[in-house]
Amino acid sequence: MAAPALAEEAPTGIKRTPLQAIDFPEGYRTVTGLAEVAPGHASGMHTHPGIETGYVLEGEVLMSVEGEPDRMLKAGDSYVVPSGAKHDVKSIGSVPAKAVSVFVVDKTNPLASPAK
Repeated sequence: MAAPALAEEAPTGIKRTPLQAIDFPEGYRTVTGLAEVAPGHASGMHTHPGIETGYVLEGEVLMSVEGEPDRMLKAGDSYVVPSGAKHDVKSIGSVPAKAVSVFVVDKTNPLASPAK
């Protein structure tokens, strides 16, 4: 949910807080971050050069992953986005959605890229 990238400027309605980043395993960077998405806002379709896994802390989101049915996620739900999958997350509740995401990505590429 932290897309497009934790270190880059977030789209309007999205706040990203980097929590931790380490170079591990070899050739990869593991990044943990907190994303907050205001009601009605979305991350925009994007990809990561590795997997993303996470846990919804608060609120509700609609997660769209290319090739999979859309999923409604609420506080307490977890998710996985496969490496390279185009995906988007939209906050659909009346309160901001908050999630912790962990990315294990090829460290020679940006954490996230807009989907083509």
